[in-house]
Amino acid sequence: MAVLKVKFTKTKRDKLAQILWILNWVSVVSGIILFSLGLFLKIEIKKRNEVMAKGDVNSVPNMLISVGVIACIINFLGGKICYDCSDANKFSRWKLVMLPYIVCTFCFTFCILVGALMCYTMRNELEESLYLGLRDAIKFYKDTDIPGRCFLKKTVDMLQIGFQCCGNNGFRDWFEIQWVSARYLNMASKEVLDRLKSNIDGKFLVDGVPFSCCNPSSPRPCIQYQLTNNSAHYNYDFLTEELNIWVKGCREALLDYYTAIMRSIGITALFIWLFELSVLIGVRYLQTAMKNVLLLGDLEGESDGWLLENSFVEAAKYNINIIKNLGKANQISTVSGMNDPNIDVQNTKCGKTNVTTKSIPAAS
Repeated sequence: MAVLKVKFTKTKRDKLAQILWILNWVSVVSGIILFSLGLFLKIEIKKRNEVMAKGDVNSVPNMLISVGVIACIINFLGGKICYDCSDANKFSRWKLVMLPYIVCTFCFTFCILVGALMCYTMRNELEESLYLGLRDAIKFYKDTDIPGRCFLKKTVDMLQIGFQCCGNNGFRDWFEIQWVSARYLNMASKEVLDRLKSNIDGKFLVDGVPFSCCNPSSPRPCIQYQLTNNSAHYNYDFLTEELNIWVKGCREALLDYYTAIMRSIGITALFIWLFELSVLIGVRYLQTAMKNVLLLGDLEGESDGWLLENSFVEAAKYNINIIKNLGKANQISTVSGMNDPNIDVQNTKCGKTNVTTKSIPAAS
């Protein structure tokens, strides 16, 4: 029994073909949208590539770009097919192509769904990439005279200013690294030497942050150094007073930024998937209705269209029977524990024949 069978007149078939032709062109536009969203996400990730560790963060934009290109090609072909389906004579050219086209389109729509879901599952990979990348960028912040790292100071400063953040997890990350280059330290100063000797690794660590961590909206002049020393500043208590530097870490700020982008892209991709699925259902109805018209031989008469020719249970049983028959055909019969390749060959029973025997004289 056919699943979701619908009866179509010639007028309904023609209208369905025309509507699907328009919808396929709309689907081409949706493919361009998917391509553009993937390209936009790829560019945004590329902008902060210097503070990201090498990972699989480009899998989502690459998936969206690929799906967008395929959508344009498939729906362009679908538009041509649906346009020709308004004429039964032209449909005969596409009769053998339409079923493989529907199968390929179904797989393609599944890829759109996968791409949409990947937008929501990418957060953990992105968070790890940002954590490792920002950790290394902050670590090499001071290396302004080393090739390959000299750009990191500007990158981190612009990042902290633009996203209003400080450090990786927070401003205290700067307390754990030496972010002032040794070339700018006065080695003749006793304070500098004492601080270097007090650290087991010989690093110049201070409870201070770079200027880019300062919040320009604060009414108080920015306090960059001795953030945890209340006596170093007038009318200051770092435990109770709101600091005049950014408190949020850059990893959290970037993660929120990219998550918002991917959430919007994921919702858009889901809507496009639903739209593509509805177009595919319409094409399936058109294909089965036109196929039945040709079988009936009455091009002006009514015909049935359906999603599946048999129910899911019947289709499953049919495929299982095919598999069983294939298994039986490959079986090798055995007789008395010995393999006989001719066991299934019909033998002919021969009657007894009288054979005249001649005695052979014995040698004397």
